[in-house]
Amino acid sequence: MTYDELHEFKKDFKKLFKKYRTLKDDLEVVRKVLVVKPDASPPFSFRIDNLGLETCIIKVRKIACKALKGRGVNSGLRLVYAYFDEEQQIIFIELYHKSDKENEDRQRIIQNFK
Repeated sequence: MTYDELHEFKKDFKKLFKKYRTLKDDLEVVRKVLVVKPDASPPFSFRIDNLGLETCIIKVRKIACKALKGRGVNSGLRLVYAYFDEEQQIIFIELYHKSDKENEDRQRIIQNFK
């Protein structure tokens, strides 16, 4: 499995890393899980539909964050990524906290995967 990141994702990560110092390690755990189960697996992750794209876009709703002790997977962090099954590739699109933003940036997704 290969991983890539959009430029905007790197900005999201850098901004959140200042607030959640364990985010780099937390994201590594997510990567290990995605190697085993890259497709959507409700209730932890689900496909984002109605984008008009053939690309499989998945949103992870439950990410454990060590910086938010006692919260477990209810940290409020969200990760959006594109999964390409044949190429065995994942491209991270967006990372945000649900208190900062209600939903994923659909415009960013459409703009990068048309």
